[in-house]
Amino acid sequence: MFNLMLYLLTIFIWGSTWILAKFQVDEVSALQSVLYRFIIAALLLQGLISVLRSRKRHPLRTHGQFFLLGSFIFCWNYVMFYTATGMGLTTGLIAVIFSLIITMNMANNALLFGELPERSTLVGAVIGLIGISLVFSEDIGALHGKGLLSAIVLCIIATYLASLGNMMSKILQRQGISVTGSNGWGMTYGALTLLVVVLVYDDPMVFPLTPPFLSSLLFLAVFGSVIAFWSYLTLLGRVGADKAAYAMIVFPIWSLMISWLFEEFVWTPVKIVGVGVILTGNLFIIGRRQKPGLG
Repeated sequence: MFNLMLYLLTIFIWGSTWILAKFQVDEVSALQSVLYRFIIAALLLQGLISVLRSRKRHPLRTHGQFFLLGSFIFCWNYVMFYTATGMGLTTGLIAVIFSLIITMNMANNALLFGELPERSTLVGAVIGLIGISLVFSEDIGALHGKGLLSAIVLCIIATYLASLGNMMSKILQRQGISVTGSNGWGMTYGALTLLVVVLVYDDPMVFPLTPPFLSSLLFLAVFGSVIAFWSYLTLLGRVGADKAAYAMIVFPIWSLMISWLFEEFVWTPVKIVGVGVILTGNLFIIGRRQKPGLG
């Protein structure tokens, strides 16, 4: 039941964050938006580590792994996603591209750890990806222009970086380092990296005080970064990277509902069938591994 709670929490929060990113890139650059988000998240996590008195001294090699974790999953992938958001891709389509992480996680898991996915996971993932293709087949067919193609490429690269971050989190958990501790240091290094880049290469720093910017920033930092990453990476450590990543196929459905309400997303029979296929794949995976998996 705890795994199922982590799974649903990840889907609900991350399915809601994509639309809020628009309130960020409308007012500041992608670099600065991600920087502010992870500064807040890093401070919260470092404070939590201190309160829980779980701070430990780590060797330089482990801090290097923290830096890689931060670069992969708390830094450049988000910069690329936020940039794509400002280039005209709908948040629903970005969420769908990110669902490719399940296949990337399977490949990286096999390559780095020699762990092949279970047959039920593989079949369920294929079913889910077919559903994703159905949901956005009409939208992808209507895409045109170099700007949108560049945005799609950015999203694919960003997704692979996120997958590498998943692998680094798995490595750190296998070393006995808690998700809270590794995320705290990872977000700290990610924020410091972005701060240097912003000061050297970006426009002068600004911090808008408008209610949409501040409210979306707090949600993205507290829920989208601190809580959702803890939930997802904890799930990853408990059930494996390939199984945990199936949430990335399901949460676009929630993103689509939000996009339908706020971005004039139009439901068609093909899209509805696609959602049904995604849910079928999801139920297939959960049903086949109820005892050891998400139950």
